[in-house]
Amino acid sequence: MAITQSAAPPQVTIWETTNAIVASRALHVVAELGVADHVGQQSTPVATIAVGCGVDPRSLDRVLRLLSSIGIFARRRGGYAHTDASLLLRSDAPGSMRAFARMMNLRLMNETFTELMHSVRSGEPAVNLVEPRGFWAYLTDHPDQARVFGEAMEARAAAYIAEVLAAYDFRRFTTIADIGGGLGHLLRALLTAAPGATGILFDLPEVVAATDVAVERLTTVAGDFFRDPLPRADLYIVMEVLHDWDDQDCLRILSAIRRGAAPGATVAVIENIVPETGDDPRVNALDVLMLAITGGRERTAAELADLFGSSGFRLQAVIPTAGPMKVVEATAV
Repeated sequence: MAITQSAAPPQVTIWETTNAIVASRALHVVAELGVADHVGQQSTPVATIAVGCGVDPRSLDRVLRLLSSIGIFARRRGGYAHTDASLLLRSDAPGSMRAFARMMNLRLMNETFTELMHSVRSGEPAVNLVEPRGFWAYLTDHPDQARVFGEAMEARAAAYIAEVLAAYDFRRFTTIADIGGGLGHLLRALLTAAPGATGILFDLPEVVAATDVAVERLTTVAGDFFRDPLPRADLYIVMEVLHDWDDQDCLRILSAIRRGAAPGATVAVIENIVPETGDDPRVNALDVLMLAITGGRERTAAELADLFGSSGFRLQAVIPTAGPMKVVEATAV
């Protein structure tokens, strides 16, 4: 028996899903052009926006008309105004998501998803057909696109930091190591919330070199968690790292943490967790993204528990946040 997931007629569900790529592509183009930066507080004529972006006004109007029909921009007579959603496309907006929309328009992303069938047939990342050395090597060779990717990941993390801080008490720990912590946005926020703690940011040398270390109680350690020893800490944070890797590489990462950790130390994995019952379309979409791009996956709490058990940790708790992220806590045994 078919299960109805939506109140919409089934034909509409298929039609809308099939054509979702059109709105998505329109969003990518508008983000790339910086259209939102040319829309003022009041309605702005489309001709004025087009001049600012250097594009054809009639074509831009058609694209913006589509986006306004789904709540991104508001169509006014002769022009467009901002909605809460379109404001997030401004470069100067708090929590701006412009970089994230641009990231999904990178050439590697576009070409990889035309090869999704390869992942479904083989179980291998579709990205291998576009860049045989993989996603991370591609970014290394394309620094401009790597910058967009980094900005997108920074914006994504920033959107969830407050929810994580509200859900988990970091004040219990004296030394917090952020493993694969990027430029340290999460760790800086944690140190503010936990004034008695010191922080260690561990990431690749090129990432650490770009990090502002002029922060009280924060030090950096450059290295590769697949090869180099990890620092000693009371708490190890691993935020949206494990989902980039397959199970074997996740075991390597967790085992490296366990070698650096004393018995009783805590690891907090902060990721989207696949629900044991029900569905979360945000998690499912990210899971397919990982399938195609990195070969990683989103996992259930039980699957993470198995990885913990195989690497010297014991699952303690799964702590929800106000958003899609959960904090999965384990202790070194």
